[in-house]
Amino acid sequence: MTTPPVLDAVRDLLPGFRERADETERLRQVPEASVKELEQAGFFRMLQPARFDGLESDPIDFFTAVRLIASADGSTGWISSVLGVHPWQVALFTDEAQQAVWGSDTSTRISSSYAPTGKAQVTDGGYTLSGKWSFSSGSAHATWVLLGGLVFNDDGNVVDFKTFMVPREQYEIVDVWNVVGLRGTGSNDIVVDDVFIPEAFTLSMSDTGRCFGPGQEQNHSDLYKLPFHSLFTSTITSPIVGMASGAYAEHVDMQQQRVRAAYLGERASSDPFAAVRIARAGSEIDAAWALLMANIREEQAHVAKGERIPLHLRLKVRRDQVLGTQRAIDAIDTLFEASGGRALAEGTYLQRAWRDAHAGRVHAANDPERALKMFGELEFGHKVDPGMY
Repeated sequence: MTTPPVLDAVRDLLPGFRERADETERLRQVPEASVKELEQAGFFRMLQPARFDGLESDPIDFFTAVRLIASADGSTGWISSVLGVHPWQVALFTDEAQQAVWGSDTSTRISSSYAPTGKAQVTDGGYTLSGKWSFSSGSAHATWVLLGGLVFNDDGNVVDFKTFMVPREQYEIVDVWNVVGLRGTGSNDIVVDDVFIPEAFTLSMSDTGRCFGPGQEQNHSDLYKLPFHSLFTSTITSPIVGMASGAYAEHVDMQQQRVRAAYLGERASSDPFAAVRIARAGSEIDAAWALLMANIREEQAHVAKGERIPLHLRLKVRRDQVLGTQRAIDAIDTLFEASGGRALAEGTYLQRAWRDAHAGRVHAANDPERALKMFGELEFGHKVDPGMY
């Protein structure tokens, strides 16, 4: 489904996100006003099933909206992307789990922390889950959380890696988010202590790895047949490309107004080298986005034909996703270094984008060596571990 009204509504919200950027950093989380505006715009419903008042949008529209939001404020773009993609995964859970999340309130939001730092013990009818998870972005705005955990049997052996769906009353949010970049994402810790999770509220990562989930019985859209890792890693890169887009716009505006005293009052925009730098930066941003979106489109084409998505394409998605992040950050670095002292001032978008993008760079989804190694090994005919692609 195309969703131009949501994109138009998001564009209208961008000035407000820019105005609240300093407040977002002071609060260390996105203001409730911004979250409510995104909710009213329909943004959080873009990847939500239609049977729960969702839009089942084209993921390209979703990522475009994320890019726009991040071009106004990086932290707002980041939590929008992360919270906004979770309805897609919830749609893969059992119908029982979906009903628990959306049955009485279709505006329910879900945060996450997927690193398997918790432990789940097999028990009758489900699992006993305990542990601490870090970096749950936007958790203050959510009433459920998706947590990754290793499953152990009675012999102490790992038998699965699952995502566990946990309601707000069964976990604690610990305020630890004191950082230099993405300060407004409220990416705090989640603590769970011996909580029973029914089998129906879990999803094996081996199933998601093969593009399967029991929720596909109710949610038939091709949207829910795309690879988990393609969508979720693109969810991390899209806001960083958005930050680069915002940095580009501010740099161009700054340079048009900037007068360089060392060059006899010459306007910076008259410097031919400045023109070359923005051309290079703009190309890096465009290349990052074009490859990211083209690969998703190619995956969608296979799904539409009822074909299995080739491993080569799935690894190409990861290759271009991690390099897309790097291209966007390289563009921001180029622009920031060429912007002069005014770019250092508190309140400017450019210095915030520089901090936010580098903070986003350290996310596990942006580990370039691992993703590039998998692609290269497949090209050389080696067997590739099918775990994380």
